[in-house]
Amino acid sequence: MAQFSIKTRLKSFTYAFSGIATLVRGEHNAWIHLLATIVVVSLGCYFSVSSLDWALLVLAISMVWLAEGMNTAVELLADAVTEEQDLLIGKAKDVAAGAVLITAIGAAVIGGLVFCPHLFN
Repeated sequence: MAQFSIKTRLKSFTYAFSGIATLVRGEHNAWIHLLATIVVVSLGCYFSVSSLDWALLVLAISMVWLAEGMNTAVELLADAVTEEQDLLIGKAKDVAAGAVLITAIGAAVIGGLVFCPHLFN
């Protein structure tokens, strides 16, 4: 096992930030998530939502970004294996994309539960 090094740990953050930049710059759906994140955070600030509501919103936002990141990772790995059509790779990509959709729907429901009382009062 390698010895612990603060320098190495700090370098790992560089890789993580590079991955985030790759996600945001390279994926059109990530732009939609970024816009949604900005809108949700802005609405949360405007309505001064409770700490519990913030916790739910942050969890929902984080889960959508996590799902989109994992989907992108699956796509990049699959494309590295082969660029030819492959049934199993296609199914893997579809499952990963479906996970993003499920997560986004869940986040939208949470957003509705948090913001509807503020919008319709």
